[in-house]
Amino acid sequence: MTKFRPCIDLHDGKVKQIIGGTLTDDDSTLRENFVSEKSSADFAELYRQNHLTGGHIIQLGPGNKQAALSALAAWPDGMQIGGGINLENASDWLSAGASHVIVTSWLFAPDGSFLPERLSQLTVEIGKDNLVIDLSCRRTQAGWTVAMNRWQTLTDLHITPENLDHIAQHCDELLVHAADVEGLCKGIDQELVQTLGQWAKLPITYAGGAATMADIHLTQQHSQGNVDITVGSALDIFGGAGVTLKELTEWNSQ
Repeated sequence: MTKFRPCIDLHDGKVKQIIGGTLTDDDSTLRENFVSEKSSADFAELYRQNHLTGGHIIQLGPGNKQAALSALAAWPDGMQIGGGINLENASDWLSAGASHVIVTSWLFAPDGSFLPERLSQLTVEIGKDNLVIDLSCRRTQAGWTVAMNRWQTLTDLHITPENLDHIAQHCDELLVHAADVEGLCKGIDQELVQTLGQWAKLPITYAGGAATMADIHLTQQHSQGNVDITVGSALDIFGGAGVTLKELTEWNSQ
C-alpha cells in the first residue's frame, strides 16, 4: 500500500517549500511557496509524535548543516538526510542520527556522467542498508533523465528498468522527485509513478506535484501500491490548503 512519507526541505537554514525547477546556484530565479517560522526540529518532532517514518531531510545548498543536525537530534534514526552527501561525510551523518543517507550529485562527474565506481565505494563504506539513491529527474526525449546540481544539470542516467536494476544492488531505497512538477501543486506525474510501480524491486518514495488526497489515491492506483509519496507545498503545515497532516496520518493508519 502507498504510504505518506514526510519531508523537511532546508534552504538557508530555514524550512521551506520551493518550486523545484527554480533553484539555481545564485538563487536569482528562486520561487518560494512557503518559509516557516518554526525550526527544523519542530517539524521532526511533529513527525515523531505522529509516527510518520521513512521521511527525508534535504539540504538545498549550503548553510543548512546546523538545521539538519537539529532535526536529526529531535528524532534519532527517524529520518533520512540528503544534500551534499559523499564518501567522506556519509558515516558522520549516520552517526548524527540519520537512518539513511541520500545521495545524488556525488555519483556523477561535473559533466553529468554517471560514476558507478563511486556507488560501489559508498556501499562498501556504509552498507547498502543505510543508503538511499536519489534519482530525481526531468522529462526528456529518453523518458525521464536524472538531474543533479539542484535539478539543473541533466546526467547521462535515464530511468529505465535496467538502470534501476543496477542501482538496486547497492542501496536500500530510491527517492524520486519529479523536478518538472515539484512545488507546483498541479498533480503528480502519473506516468512516472506507473513506471516506478511496475519496476518496484525496492521501496520507492515519489515526490512532486501532489495537491490533494486524490493524488494519494492516484499514486496508490498507478503504482499498484508499490510507491510511497511525499506531499510538500499543498500540505497544511507548509501553508498549503490541499491536504492536511491529519488526513495523511489517518491514511497511513489504514
